[in-house]
Amino acid sequence: MSAMMIILLKEGTDTSQGRAQVVSNINACTAVGDTVRTTLGPRGMDKLIHDDKGGVTISNDGATIMRLLDIVHPAAKILVDIAKSQDSEVGDGTTTVVLLAAEFLKEAKPYIEDGVHPHSLIRSYRTAGNMAIQRVKELAVSIEGKSLEEKKSLLAKCAATTLSSKLIGGEKEFFASMVVDAVLAIGNDDRLNLIGIKKVPGGTMRDSFLVNGVAFKKTFSYAGFEQQPKKFLNPKILLLNIELELKSEKENAEIRLSDPLQYQSIVDAEWNIIYDKLDKCVKSGAKIVLSRLAIGDLGTQYFADRDIFCAGRVTEEDLQRVAAATGGTVQTSVNNVINDVLGSCEVFEEKQVGNERFNIFSGCPSGQTATIVLRGGADQFIEEAERSLHDAIMIVRRALKNSTVVPGGGAIDMEISKYLRQHARTIAGKSQFFVNSFAKALEVIPRQLCDNAGFDATDVLNKLRQKHASGEGANYGVDINTGGITDSFANFVWEPAVVKINAINAATEASCLILSVDETVKNPKSESAQGEAAAGAMAGRGRGAMRGRGGRGMRRR
Repeated sequence: MSAMMIILLKEGTDTSQGRAQVVSNINACTAVGDTVRTTLGPRGMDKLIHDDKGGVTISNDGATIMRLLDIVHPAAKILVDIAKSQDSEVGDGTTTVVLLAAEFLKEAKPYIEDGVHPHSLIRSYRTAGNMAIQRVKELAVSIEGKSLEEKKSLLAKCAATTLSSKLIGGEKEFFASMVVDAVLAIGNDDRLNLIGIKKVPGGTMRDSFLVNGVAFKKTFSYAGFEQQPKKFLNPKILLLNIELELKSEKENAEIRLSDPLQYQSIVDAEWNIIYDKLDKCVKSGAKIVLSRLAIGDLGTQYFADRDIFCAGRVTEEDLQRVAAATGGTVQTSVNNVINDVLGSCEVFEEKQVGNERFNIFSGCPSGQTATIVLRGGADQFIEEAERSLHDAIMIVRRALKNSTVVPGGGAIDMEISKYLRQHARTIAGKSQFFVNSFAKALEVIPRQLCDNAGFDATDVLNKLRQKHASGEGANYGVDINTGGITDSFANFVWEPAVVKINAINAATEASCLILSVDETVKNPKSESAQGEAAAGAMAGRGRGAMRGRGGRGMRRR
């Protein structure tokens, strides 16, 4: 009797399954890990990514690189997702999380090839991951209950640790204090867009400055703008979302007049409407008028004659930040403007920064916003500086909320690794190997820090293992400057505990997810179906175009 073959899937469907598929997924993820491996730490290298549109990005931020790599392998895309989640949740540790996930999988590969069931590994990895997170919480040191000055100093240390691995690491103290001041300025508000970052090419990094208030680039202006005052003390600020300019009538408007003199009354009515609006703005007592929509040449000259500063086409984000800082409310009408909706600040001035002119509001009563003006040579450099500051801002915000820190420089990773190795000895059965592998994978962080700095990783790791095993070296990590080991905590190499907890959690989950996939099914896209769909779309577009043309022709007749 001949064997019966049942075909379930469409012809040409690509299926891969079994042990070979798990190993293939592991290899793909390891390749992704190898791509970002060299960017880790203060001596990490940068990647230059050239996209199809000709744009060039220079970065060593894990999330940025992962996003721009355009990875197509379905399993490796999971690593892109965990890098994104780490970036949005904590802000830093994106390279760490990808590296840990890749290393967990690399350690699991020999066991999979030897026939170990993936779920045995997954069970052990989950247990080890939970124990590692518990150990981080035990080792974390709280910075609660300190005075404001002490807290600022501690937060600056966390920001400096983050910035040390970035392109602007050479000026980390300068930027760290700036970031801390900016985060403290917005208080308990969670909206990250209240800290504005403005980029001005030219000058040096040291020319960057922080505005305790709002700063934005001078908007497009009409004639008469230069006659307006450029500095005010304690001005009232009116924020609008309306146009203050003469609008021409719509092209299809039709007015029939029996007397030519009536035409003048229609023109006068248009002018009276705009003058009425401008007059109400002046009567409100405001000395500064900002609008999200255009303020035309008539309005600009009108305000200039009355010593009032105006700016139209202010971006939505900047207008909202001005409202938050000055206590004003954006108005959609100039009727009944009362004092309560006007904002105020101590000083307003227009200032030249490089080739740009900036409108700067400082000494704002709410103080719920800050602006960092970044300077630097090349555009790519300033872009990377902005990404670095974003990471530092996120870290300082997290450290403020979850006020516990752990030593960096691979110290916490070595301590967890030692703890898990000790625990593995108490386990009977195969899981002992798997927990040991998890512990070994954690050592990738200090090892990579050494490799990227050009030190002998084997020698440094042996010293670290010995120090941690002695029971007194829980805070010892890699000394990037000398190539030896040092007390990371005493040297203020700190990072918020939440960064490590999130990284270990996400990396464990991702590696378990990839190990649990044993089959990939790829459906072929029918070329004929695609062709038919395209032809249908073209036909529909042609019919729509013809119909549209006929419609317009009919109306004209």
